[in-house]
Amino acid sequence: MSNPYVIVGGGLAASKAAQTLRDEGFEGDLVVVTGEAHRPYERPPLSKDYLRGEADRSSVFTVDEDWYAQNAELRTGEPATGLDPAGRRLTLADGSVIDYKKLLLATGSSPRPLPIPGADLQGVHLLRTVEQSDLLHAAIKDAEHVAIVGDGWIGMEVAASARQLGREVTVFGLGAQPLERVLGPEMGLVFAKLHTDHGVELLRRTQVAKILGEDGRAVGVETDDGRTVAADVVLLAVGATPNIGLAVEAGINMRPKEFGGGIAVDGTLRTSGPDVWAAGDVASIPSVHYGRPVRVEHWQTALDSGPHAAKAMLGDEAPYDKLPYFFTDQYDLGMEYIGFVAGPDDYDEVVVSGSIESLEFVAFWTKSGRVLAGMAVNTWDRMAEVEALIRAPEPPSQADLQSFR
Repeated sequence: MSNPYVIVGGGLAASKAAQTLRDEGFEGDLVVVTGEAHRPYERPPLSKDYLRGEADRSSVFTVDEDWYAQNAELRTGEPATGLDPAGRRLTLADGSVIDYKKLLLATGSSPRPLPIPGADLQGVHLLRTVEQSDLLHAAIKDAEHVAIVGDGWIGMEVAASARQLGREVTVFGLGAQPLERVLGPEMGLVFAKLHTDHGVELLRRTQVAKILGEDGRAVGVETDDGRTVAADVVLLAVGATPNIGLAVEAGINMRPKEFGGGIAVDGTLRTSGPDVWAAGDVASIPSVHYGRPVRVEHWQTALDSGPHAAKAMLGDEAPYDKLPYFFTDQYDLGMEYIGFVAGPDDYDEVVVSGSIESLEFVAFWTKSGRVLAGMAVNTWDRMAEVEALIRAPEPPSQADLQSFR
């Protein structure tokens, strides 16, 4: 093997980049390196149907083993530990070195740790890998009460799955509403009502002080105001951090925290390191539409950015111009969202078309009349139209938005 193209990562961005290289006619040596024991896979099912036991493990893999056997050298269970961009050398944990021609970093993200007493007790879980989903599934099956620390997407999806499995669930959140940081208080309230209607106890504006334990196992959660909630399973879901350590140590430029951090890339997803690209969770990508870099930890970004980086590695200079997109399924609610809002202070109002009460509506986040983002709840096949409104040269009228459905 001589100077291969190398992809570092075990998620969807890595998988799709590898496929795209071959689909686009790349015939050289290709190596895919992942620290996990499996070929790359996608993660949304880990908090939903796979977690509930409704889908088997094969469902999370987007490419079968035969494809890798025929198209790439797959090195599983071998995390990359060192990167020398100038020398174009990648070092693995076993001490082996790969001299590469071009390299893609698709290293994903990791659950953010919560440095509180009791976080290391048995019965306390994180969720990122398929093995962690397996452990959490087994624990929930035998549990009476599940406590979830964190009210973002992972926390709320697991809350829904645990309730669908018949368990008592309490969610601890820092905001006034779940998902408030992403959706704002108006739409956060929609999800709050959804979960309380399904029997979830939501504790809002609540700081968790410690996990209570007996004989080495978690038995409950204590808040900073002294309240205790019994729980035999605790999920810590307080966000994720991009796996940028390899790039940082290699001297590759990072994006400032005010822009979400991550690896700074240009429109082709090229980093400051020679012949090094980045995709997926770690990549902070300049947005043609929003005029700022955006880093999004969602499935669609991995699906889009992995192939884009692969084509760039083959010489394509087209700038990445995808709008962020994500989806969720919780109970009988299905939602799609497209666009970008930096935070609750980034928009003027939310305009709703349809009925929030019946959970069939489209919501638009607007600023100075312009649509920044849109969310469709139990309303399907409208994302292309929402995107057209976001990209429209002139802002639509409020009446047009209210009558969108």
